[in-house]
Amino acid sequence: AQLVESGGGLVQAGGSLRLSCAASGMTFSHTAMGWYRQAPGKQRELVAFITSGIGYTNYADSVKGRFTISRDNAKNTLYLQMNSLKPEDTAVYYCTAGSGGSTWYGADYWGQGTQVTVSS
Repeated sequence: AQLVESGGGLVQAGGSLRLSCAASGMTFSHTAMGWYRQAPGKQRELVAFITSGIGYTNYADSVKGRFTISRDNAKNTLYLQMNSLKPEDTAVYYCTAGSGGSTWYGADYWGQGTQVTVSS
């Protein structure tokens, strides 16, 4: 599987960004997908995941109500809409593909990451 993220960048606090992840070499529509992030000196954090089928979603408490994960199975693309960004959202964001479909078991495949920087 290959995962390629795009859409990162520099934004002011309170602003928005949308990350995209183009997936190939896998049956995207049958795969649970997730976004992780890692800030310097901090542990990697699962930001959100979305399952196949009905598209059940789950979010880290730190982003609930601000971030939305979604998928377009026709385009083999995963998205992360990030609103009301805060400086503490600054991190490298990674697109991941899970080993399951209707259940999230963790990430099996990782993209190269895209930097998101939120200035105060």
